[in-house]
Amino acid sequence: MKYTLGIDIGTSGTKTVLFDVQGTKIASSTVEYPLYQPKNGWAEQDPADWWNAVHTSVKTVMAESGVNPADVAGIGLSGQMHGLVMLDEDNNVLRNSIIWCDGRTGEECVQIESIIGRARLIEITANPALTGFTASKIMWVKNHEPEIWEKCRHILLPKDYIRFMLTGEYATEVSDASGMQLLDVPNRCWSDEVLDKLGIPGEYLGKVYESPDVTGYTTDAAADLCGLTAGIPVVGGAGDNAAAAVGLGVVRDGRAFTTIGTSGVVFAHKSDISIDPAGRVHTFCCAVPGAWHIMGVTQAAGLSLRWYRDNFCGDEITEAEKRGCDPYDVMTEEAASVPVGADRLLYLPYLMGERTPHLDPNARGAFIGLSAVHTKPHMIRAVLEGVTYSLRDCVEIIDGMGALPSEMQVCGGGGKSAFWRQMLADAFGMPVIRAENDEGPALGVAILAMVGAGLYPSVEEACDAIIKERDRTVPDEARAAEYKKYYNIYTNVYGGLKETCAKLADC
Repeated sequence: MKYTLGIDIGTSGTKTVLFDVQGTKIASSTVEYPLYQPKNGWAEQDPADWWNAVHTSVKTVMAESGVNPADVAGIGLSGQMHGLVMLDEDNNVLRNSIIWCDGRTGEECVQIESIIGRARLIEITANPALTGFTASKIMWVKNHEPEIWEKCRHILLPKDYIRFMLTGEYATEVSDASGMQLLDVPNRCWSDEVLDKLGIPGEYLGKVYESPDVTGYTTDAAADLCGLTAGIPVVGGAGDNAAAAVGLGVVRDGRAFTTIGTSGVVFAHKSDISIDPAGRVHTFCCAVPGAWHIMGVTQAAGLSLRWYRDNFCGDEITEAEKRGCDPYDVMTEEAASVPVGADRLLYLPYLMGERTPHLDPNARGAFIGLSAVHTKPHMIRAVLEGVTYSLRDCVEIIDGMGALPSEMQVCGGGGKSAFWRQMLADAFGMPVIRAENDEGPALGVAILAMVGAGLYPSVEEACDAIIKERDRTVPDEARAAEYKKYYNIYTNVYGGLKETCAKLADC
């Protein structure tokens, strides 16, 4: 029997899972690490923490599984996107990594668009300049830490730093590289034009591979530290959402997934490239060679419900403790007692600004239509519906770009709720499906490793063999019509509040 390792280098911790060739989980280990915030709005991590978490979790998994290391056929890497890792000529890390959720680079985004031009930047990189992306982080170091930039000789993404520690190779792959804003996304290669105009030497960047390609092999030193054998192939892997897509079987046209975690994502596979000229959604290369994906983002999806729970649902938390269940279960029971539309109450989920479709960091949340008739269950339902409408905004744009799916996979914490899954199915007007295996990115990159190791001929065929459906929620026509009515009202609310939100931001 052959096995592959899926390693997911996340923001809160690294999760390593060992799978057999049928995608069955054999053993799993998670190691957490800190997030550093030296200033308000900044976010950094120490790459040494990632590496410690990787070799510790891999060694734990191998020991607990009892699997012979010689039977590990491949390793796949997933991880948080956009983070900046800088090495000197001796491969020493020069500073903590500036990670995806850091917001310090607003001025650098303006600088990038002034140098390249906004339209041209979107044409090449498929996205406008955003604070989360790697290019603006590089420019920030150039502008504010010139002594660090002078020593820099290698630029890597978080998972690709782990690749270097495992194999000694400087490499990346197209899905993660798409989020650097340095890749020519239509042509799946580094953009000489962007690099030249921004003054970033191309030789600082690793070689770009497709996601299932073998990028290197475990070294003696890494194998010894991880409890593995030397010479295990390490494939390109994928950024976290592209990896999750493979783990859910979203690898062909007509397939998509919605994830509801702290933020929310709608991700649709597309075999040909389509770019939104307004930059409202991301277009990235996906983990299937020669294909792309479109991705819309809701900033405060599960965060909206958590915010309401933490501030207003003490009674529900107490009741959940008595019953031995999750407070969200109690909250959704209350929401289910209220009709669609929450008796004419709307919620805008813009607690953290908004990406899709507004690209407005000043946007803020609001309850609209609040009256004396409304109770806590109304407000809980309005929060759930508001997040769902925001996700439908993503679906509408994806539809306009020719990638409307016929059904929607769902994952993340929100996807565990049967009530919310039904709401998504009704509001989207399509079946909502959960996969049997919920290992997400770790499974996705383990599948990529299976393909790279020759255990399956392609990503699509591997997914066909491994990914199984757990359950399916179909839309109700009557409720769908009601949701459509309220969604049409919802889409008109932001325009009337945009100027007010901007004024509040200046106070």
